Amino acid sequence: MKNTNYSNKSFRIFIYTTLIIFTVSLLIIPSAFSHGGKKHEENEFTAFSALKMATQLYGQLLTKGKLSEDWEIELVNISISTRKGQVGEEFIVLFEKSNGDPNKVFIFFDAAGKYLGSNFTGI
Repeated sequence: MKNTNYSNKSFRIFIYTTLIIFTVSLLIIPSAFSHGGKKHEENEFTAFSALKMATQLYGQLLTKGKLSEDWEIELVNISISTRKGQVGEEFIVLFEKSNGDPNKVFIFFDAAGKYLGSNFTGI
C-alpha cells in the first residue's frame, strides 16, 4: 500500500513552492526590464505644456471679456512653434479665427514655462 498522506503533503509543498516562486517572479521581473529613471528634467517645459497653459490663458481672456465671443465661436486653428528669443528658446502658441481683424492671438512662454506675454502681432 502507498502512503497517500505523504504524496498529498509533497504535492501541496510543490504547489505552494511554485506559487511563491511565481509570485516573487512577478514582483522582480518588471523591475529587471524597466528602463530606469527619466533622463529629462522632472519639470521640463514642452510644446504640450505650452499648449495646455496657453489654452487655459485663452479661456481666461474669453471669460474676462478681453477677447470677444467670436474668438470662441470662429476659432479655426491652434498651432505651436518655437523661436530664438532674447534669453533663449520661446514657445509661441497661435490661436486663429476664421475672419475679423485681428484674427490671430499669440501667447508666448520661455523655455522654463514662464508666461512672457500675448498680442495680436506675433512680435
